[in-house]
Amino acid sequence: MRIMIDTNILISIFLFPTPAMRKLVDNITGQHTIVLSSYVIDELKTVIKRKFPTKDRALDIFLSELPFDYAYTVEKIDADKYPSIRDKKDLPVLVSAITEDVEILITGDKDFFDMEIEKPEILTPTQFLEKYG
Repeated sequence: MRIMIDTNILISIFLFPTPAMRKLVDNITGQHTIVLSSYVIDELKTVIKRKFPTKDRALDIFLSELPFDYAYTVEKIDADKYPSIRDKKDLPVLVSAITEDVEILITGDKDFFDMEIEKPEILTPTQFLEKYG
């Protein structure tokens, strides 16, 4: 399966590599394909630079060692073509997941769970591991 990971989960994987997060990454990289959008990568770099400036170089290494397919996020999005999401800042993540035809989007962002959408399946890391781990 192609699985997109949202920024908040990538931050957890990078900064707090708990056994559960390691299991998540091992499961996905061992059996599936990670898809990261340009929007998520840019957001990740911005957050790390702002909140953890000393981790900049470590983030570059992390991303260079993480196997993933890169997905370009379109800049101009017609919101009427996609399911409605409360936080419009999440729309690029949703659009990337839909246009890249990923089966699962792993996120901790509650706004994604309020949507009614068949694909991608929206799961937390725990839900993913319970169902596919």
